[in-house]
Amino acid sequence: MKQTLTTKSLDAMKPAAVKRYEVRDAKVNGLHVRVSTTGARMFYTMSRANGKRRRIKIGPYPVISLADARRRAMEIARSIELGEFDETPEIPEETVTTLGVVIPQFIELHAKPNTKDWKRTQSVLRKFDGLNDRHLDQIKRQDVTKVLDGIIANGTPTRANRALSAIKKLMNWCVMRGDIETSPVALLRPPTREIQRDRVLTDDEIRAIWRHSETEDYPFGPFLKLLMFTGQRRSEVSGMRWSELNLDEGIWELPASRVKNARLHIVPLPAQAVAILQTLHRFLDSDFVFTTTGRSAISGFGRLKERIKATLPENTQDWRFHDFRRTASTGMAKIGVMPHVIDAVTNHKSGVVSGVGATYNRYTYLNEKREALELWASELTKITMKPSATNAGRRSEQFSVLPTTTAFKNSGRDCAKSA
Repeated sequence: MKQTLTTKSLDAMKPAAVKRYEVRDAKVNGLHVRVSTTGARMFYTMSRANGKRRRIKIGPYPVISLADARRRAMEIARSIELGEFDETPEIPEETVTTLGVVIPQFIELHAKPNTKDWKRTQSVLRKFDGLNDRHLDQIKRQDVTKVLDGIIANGTPTRANRALSAIKKLMNWCVMRGDIETSPVALLRPPTREIQRDRVLTDDEIRAIWRHSETEDYPFGPFLKLLMFTGQRRSEVSGMRWSELNLDEGIWELPASRVKNARLHIVPLPAQAVAILQTLHRFLDSDFVFTTTGRSAISGFGRLKERIKATLPENTQDWRFHDFRRTASTGMAKIGVMPHVIDAVTNHKSGVVSGVGATYNRYTYLNEKREALELWASELTKITMKPSATNAGRRSEQFSVLPTTTAFKNSGRDCAKSA
């Protein structure tokens, strides 16, 4: 579309519906403005330099006025005609980088500083490796949809949702930086409807996992027990530092940098958890409580889950480490802990004081949280001490035999004494 551009017409231009559009200026040859789906307007000029047709960026409107854009477009055309274009500091047609180049930049400059789970983002973006050689402005929605379809076909539909979320964040970041004008995935919706998990471990499952924890050496045995006692996230417990602990007062102080909602979180440790921590040896020059190298926190949770799975009944439903957290919350609710206190224990947003109160009241609900975790620890101890349903009959048979055996031994001793 070509028209005589005016400030009024530029201000009236509506955002693109699906794909960016261009309006050429009838007054200055080559000058045009691109309008994106966000409504951003960018001046360019088209010229032929050194035998090649080039699109040269001038700048965004209204930072660059229409008069300045026209003057700059004519200056570029003049420098090309005089053969001076290569000597000017002006950058020729914009260079659009490839996806393979921008992903590492996105991880380093955006994901790492702003996302605690940046490694998962990095991992899921590898699903788009087939598009790494493609320029960002050449990636279409259909390309991304094909990748998502492949992930679903592999039997991991929720991972397709995560992949879409990651590529959307990356593309929005590129739009913000000016690497592209519009995001090709802006209109895509999650391909799979997710059902929120409500899995809570049964008492028999808790007992089985507890028994397995006693067969595991350090670090995984005590790690599993603390995971069950505290109800905190797996990454928080596995990454526990000695510097965060005050065992004399039974306090675990999680800094904002280590928690999901980026707020200081105080966990009052029940006596059982303190006792476990007091038995652990500390690595020399290491702050990690659970580590095998001294340089990093433990990993290998997939293998640990497989070892636990082998000890559970065959009909056990799929479970995850996060289910310990839901089980603790449900268990506290059953024994009468108030919902807002449970949220404070598990550090959910609804249980966290915000604003000035969060700054000055570092020990929000400390006494209530301590009482809740002590009640849960007592309940968990009762559950683990009680025999499971599958072993109850076997144990009752053993107990029915014991009195006879004992009587026999006692009668023998009596006979020996009388003799």
